Amino acid sequence: MESRQGNGTSGSVRCWRCEACLLPMTGDPMPDTAAPTRLTAVRPPVPEGQTLTLTINGVDRAVTMPPWTTLLDALRQHLDLTGTKKGCDHGQCGACTVLVDGKRINACLTLAVMQQGRAITTIEGLASGADLHPLQQAFIDHDAFQCGYCTPGQICSAIGLMNEGTARTPDEIRELMSGNICRCGAYPNIVDAIRTVMAAQAGGEQQP
Repeated sequence: MESRQGNGTSGSVRCWRCEACLLPMTGDPMPDTAAPTRLTAVRPPVPEGQTLTLTINGVDRAVTMPPWTTLLDALRQHLDLTGTKKGCDHGQCGACTVLVDGKRINACLTLAVMQQGRAITTIEGLASGADLHPLQQAFIDHDAFQCGYCTPGQICSAIGLMNEGTARTPDEIRELMSGNICRCGAYPNIVDAIRTVMAAQAGGEQQP
C-alpha cells in the first residue's frame, strides 16, 4: 500500500481493496494490511443440449435443446410447430395453451423435459386430414375470432374444458375459459362455438 501524499492532512492513496484506483481521502490512511482474499465461485459447466423424445400429435420427436427450454419454445423454435403462440410468456394470457394427456396447460410455464412420456397435442394435431376438429369448425361457423392470434390457445383450452366435463352453463364456460384472453373481444362468439359442440356431443340442441 502506498502512503498518503501531500502535507499530512489530505491527499490520495491507492485503494486498499484493489490497489489500482486512486481515491481522495482525508485523515489517516487505511492500515497497512493485506487485501482481503477474494473467493472465486466455481460454476459447473453449462450443458449445451440434452436430447429428449417428445410425443407430439401422436408422433415421437427427438430433439436436442438446453434442459431449461420451455415446452412453448421447444414447440416453436426447435420443432417448427408455430401454431402455439407466445403472448405474455408468464402464463397470464392463455395463447400458448396445449393439451397434455388431454388436460390443458400453459406451455410457457412448463419445461419440455418434464413432458417426456406424455401425449402432447397442439393445434396442428386436432384435425383429421382435411376434416377439421368440430370445435375448429364451430369457431369458423360462429365467427369466434378476429385477428386469430389467440385462437389456437382458445380452441385447445375449450377442448380441455370439455374433457373436464364440469361446465354446463354459459356462465360456467366463461368462468372456466377466463384464463384465455381475446384482445379482439370475440368472447360471446367463442362461448357460442363451445356450446354448439358441447350440445352436439350431448346429442341435443344448444340451450339459450
